[in-house]
Amino acid sequence: MRILILGGTGLISNSITRELLARGDDVTHYNRGRSEAMYGPGKVARIAGDRTRHGDFERQMKDAGQWDCVIDMIGYQPADAESDVRAFAGRTKQFIFCSTVDVYTKPATRLPYLEDEPLSGIGGYAIKKVACESILMQAHRRGDMPVTIIRPAMTYGPGSGIRSPFGGGVVIDRLRKGKEIIVHGDGMSLWVACHVDDAGHAFVTAAGKERTFGRAYHVTGEEWMTWDQYHQIVAQAIDAPQPRIVHIPSELLAKAAPRHAGICIVNFMFNNIFDNSAAKADLDFHYRIPWLEGVKSVQAWMDARGLGEKDDQDPFYDRLLEAWKRLGENMVGSLAGQES
Repeated sequence: MRILILGGTGLISNSITRELLARGDDVTHYNRGRSEAMYGPGKVARIAGDRTRHGDFERQMKDAGQWDCVIDMIGYQPADAESDVRAFAGRTKQFIFCSTVDVYTKPATRLPYLEDEPLSGIGGYAIKKVACESILMQAHRRGDMPVTIIRPAMTYGPGSGIRSPFGGGVVIDRLRKGKEIIVHGDGMSLWVACHVDDAGHAFVTAAGKERTFGRAYHVTGEEWMTWDQYHQIVAQAIDAPQPRIVHIPSELLAKAAPRHAGICIVNFMFNNIFDNSAAKADLDFHYRIPWLEGVKSVQAWMDARGLGEKDDQDPFYDRLLEAWKRLGENMVGSLAGQES
């Protein structure tokens, strides 16, 4: 198959490219050439350009000819989706759009989420992805091009490192040093994580599969972990002590540290668990890499290259912990002896 990937060198894109090459497909990337490719050996053609310059992008795509499948991994704005329709209507046999499970209503009307859950995501990123999906599905219904939508949740792999909802990559260093880490809320909301090779395989299987036309699928982790469990397993994987977890209410955390924790109140404080039955049936999706083993391999990859953030790069982390402890002490002191 002649396949175009918009992007191509991102986290999931590298895995998709590697598998497509192994399958024998003719792969082309469209990107700015600023990110290092990590998909291993194999010949990939590249069209250089910036897809946010929509007029130039559409002219380049017209010149590029016909495709068996186009996979958009970097569509974030409604204007990007509109440009996709102009660029590829009548020029591709299939258009696969990488969306996100963040498009779903929060909290869910039922758990686990199914693909027909109402789409009304919270926050700019989710709202824009909802709009992109709507534009593309309208194009599908008009007959402009067959559209398949895939909705990953949190994906991780070599190059990304292991992240935490508060503090990002410095949490690995803090865990190894036995320092306290912050977890939003009471640590009991549910979360899933999926290795990029498991998620990427679903995109590869979808390419050229007519059964997927006009449908949406989520491809997510299947270990339903509380955030406390998430960090406990990370600590186990990197041979760190049991984590010293400090819980801070999500709403307060987001107000005190909006840049660090604003996402907690639009995403992480809610239960995020999903039914992958549709992807298993149509996309050969299987959750093959358990979280413990995935963390071990990814962090070993990071360590071998000397990558990863250090705790002293984010002094705000300790300042926030100190402020939270003072707040608690002041509250206890001000109410001492007043309980009836």
